[in-house]
Amino acid sequence: MMFALASDHAGLPLKLALKAALEAEGHTILDLGTHGPESVDYPDYAAKVARAIASGQAPFGILVCGSGIGMAIAANRHPGIRAAVLHDSTEARLTRAHNDANIACFGARTIGVETALDALRTFLATPFEGGRHQRRVDKLSPPGAKPTA
Repeated sequence: MMFALASDHAGLPLKLALKAALEAEGHTILDLGTHGPESVDYPDYAAKVARAIASGQAPFGILVCGSGIGMAIAANRHPGIRAAVLHDSTEARLTRAHNDANIACFGARTIGVETALDALRTFLATPFEGGRHQRRVDKLSPPGAKPTA
């Protein structure tokens, strides 16, 4: 499976660890940056992943910054994107099952690599339940809104 992945400078070490683990499991990663420790603006990288999801390049995205919060806020500004900050596998399961989240956000300063990997694997393995949750997810976007590429 293909995943779109990006981070800012603070999230780079965790991004690289997640990327290596996913590639070792046979997944393809669309790495949209950043690629070095120089200071960058997280909204730029959240937009890249949001566009990759909206265009169909990847079904899921992964974003990493210092707390995960800035990336989630920036990604959620894009139509069709449902990004959630994850701290554990329970949040990962619930945000996929109930909210049909399509981007997992992590805080490199708030979560360890193994916990993030566990949450990410749960996120990717959990299907959206639909049903009563679909009605609620539909209310997250303005009427007629379509994801932007």
